[in-house]
Amino acid sequence: MVDGDELWQRKKRRAFVINQLYQWHWITSGLCLIGMLLFAVTGITLNNSGKIEAKPTVVMREGQLPQALIADLKPEPGAAKAALSPGITGWLQREIGADTADRDTEWSDQEVYVALPRPGGDAWLSIQRDSGAVSYEVTDRGWIAYLNDLHKGRHAGKAWSWFLDVFAAAAIIFCVTGLLLLQLHSKRRPATWPVVGMGLVIPMLLAVLLIHS
Repeated sequence: MVDGDELWQRKKRRAFVINQLYQWHWITSGLCLIGMLLFAVTGITLNNSGKIEAKPTVVMREGQLPQALIADLKPEPGAAKAALSPGITGWLQREIGADTADRDTEWSDQEVYVALPRPGGDAWLSIQRDSGAVSYEVTDRGWIAYLNDLHKGRHAGKAWSWFLDVFAAAAIIFCVTGLLLLQLHSKRRPATWPVVGMGLVIPMLLAVLLIHS
């Protein structure tokens, strides 16, 4: 037989657990809210990308390296994909708005080529090694393509990659605490587990019956 003190301790532990579940659930829901909206919307745009027209805009810029900087292009690079010298990088940033800092390069006998992919578009830069002529092309596919690429983490950089990892961890905590809260209230809500089961069975049936390799 359970005495009153032990029963009180059980109720206290249960109240503590429930309080923690609610705390973590609402905190992670707040952290995930905007991210979930972004991923839900871009899930629709990615799934219907063939129906969404995109009109890329292409901007071409040209320039001429100063003679003093052309000398940096004469020697062969010390390592494969060696970055451009700080002098050239700074000049490109100031004069034509191209950020090539720490970017990998492709060196040939005639030119140095730098690929500059970005979310929602693309860019590349080429410098002639003998003359110093610079060609810089930027392609912008619009804000929908930008958000789609953020969804996929495409060319978005390390900071965005870290954000995706933190967001995924918060989303897992949000889902797990939500599941535990569903369990706590399931006795008063008979439809809880049938609804949760539908969330599992429906995509499973679609995958087995309608998705073909």
